[in-house]
This record gives sequence, C-alpha cells and structure tokens, in this order.
Amino acid sequence: MIVDKNNILKSISINSCVDLELGCGPNKKNSHAIGIDILEYDCVDVVGDVFDILHQVPSGSVNNIYTYHFLEHIAEIDKLIKEMHRILSINGKIYAVVPHFSNPFYYSDLTHKIPFGLYSFAYYSENKLKRKVPTYHNGTLFNQDLVKLTFKSYPPRYFRHGVKRLFEYIFNLNIYMMEFYEENLTYIFPCYEVSYTLSKKT
Repeated sequence: MIVDKNNILKSISINSCVDLELGCGPNKKNSHAIGIDILEYDCVDVVGDVFDILHQVPSGSVNNIYTYHFLEHIAEIDKLIKEMHRILSINGKIYAVVPHFSNPFYYSDLTHKIPFGLYSFAYYSENKLKRKVPTYHNGTLFNQDLVKLTFKSYPPRYFRHGVKRLFEYIFNLNIYMMEFYEENLTYIFPCYEVSYTLSKKT
C-alpha cells in the first residue's frame, strides 16, 4: 500500500524533473526532495515499498536521487539500481552513501542485506578505478563521477576521530591510495562509509 500524502506521484511527469530521497527516515537531508520511506515519519512525502513507489514514477522524470544508508537494506539491489536508472533524466545523478563492508557495525545490523565497497558500482558504470571488474550487463548504465571513503568515530572519542580523519585524507589522495587501502588495510583501519556520485549515461 502506498500513502501519497500530497498526491505528489500523480504530478510527476517527464517535464517536472524532481529530486527524490530514498529511505529518508525521520531526518530528510534534502528538504527540496520528495522523501520516500516505508515508515511514516513527518518528513516522508510518500510512504510505501520503494519498488511500488518507483514503479509509478515516469521514465526520465527525476533529476537527482539521494540515498543515505538505505541501499544496504535492499536485497534486490540489481533491480533497484536499474529502476533508478530508468527514472533518471538525461545526465541525472545518484548520490549514494552506504556503510563500507569493513565497518564493524555493518554486520551487527540484521536488516543489512548487501555489503558495499570501493568497486561496487564499478559493475554498473564507466569508472576511473585502476582495477577493472567484469560487467554482467548489456553495457554500463552510469559514469562513476566520484567515489570517496569516509573514516570517523563517535563523541567523546575526539582523538580517535581526528586520527581517522587523517586516514581519510591520506587514503582519498588519489585512486591508487584508495585501491591500496581496500586491498591491504581494510581490516587494520576499518572504513566507516563509502560515497558514490553516478551520472546516467546517455
């Protein structure tokens, strides 16, 4: 069942070029975006299963898709990625943040279904990474504009947090350092999360 609080879905067309935030939870980060979540929080504009909702969104009608710590909860990730590709406009973008697979908290959350790492979206995109991965699709769907590793700790662990931010600076200096980190150092210095920016290929 879908609860569309303000009948937003019916107003979306190929000319409307809206922004979506998938799995926005109780704290939507992009106030201008249409908030989508399976739970009915105040900031959620459309409540329901993400696949049911996106099925009602016209192809090519979305400018930007934002998602923060949501994709790891989706077992059918291939289906969701292809659906996001369908609804994006020409040169539309996905901004995604997920836990890195080395994050100690990743496996503590029993709702997590899919681990992510540096190369995860390389299977769907033209990317700038040195290590090439096989493509299991009929061609790449996106250009991978950005991938970034994030290291952090929680208050009151301020010294530890500062050290981790230094790691973040070093390991994000260039592609070689990112790939060296993930191949050799992930379980010595766990990474908190990884961010991707993808643009739809035309």
